[in-house]
Amino acid sequence: MSPKKNILFLCTGNACRSQMAEGFARALKADVLTPYSAGVERHGLDPRAVAVMAEAGVDISGQTSKLVTDLPPDVTFDAVITLCGAAHDTCPFFPGTVEKRHVGFDDPPALAAGAASEEEALDHYRRVRDAIREFVAKEF
Repeated sequence: MSPKKNILFLCTGNACRSQMAEGFARALKADVLTPYSAGVERHGLDPRAVAVMAEAGVDISGQTSKLVTDLPPDVTFDAVITLCGAAHDTCPFFPGTVEKRHVGFDDPPALAAGAASEEEALDHYRRVRDAIREFVAKEF
């Protein structure tokens, strides 16, 4: 059996998209991946992201918003995947990383900002959540 791959999901604030990706990687691919998430800024864990992930059966409530400098210094990443344009543009260099890839997903908080109701806001989060789940399920 080959060792698990260390995967870093990177987003601007490590509040929503990267947290969802880490949660799905743990839930769907724990046998082949050791997932991490971080941001180039720290925005705190988004409560709506926690709520829609719980709807999908994945508990991310214990995850925390981290900076890239908070990651364990002894971990070499097999892949660093940026999930938003800002993180892609400012992604730091990770020595030993085999692959760096950008897979952009819409920003749920930005989409939800113009929502007429909480349910409409959550629908934006759900759409992005489902796209991230599909990506994680198919790519690894």
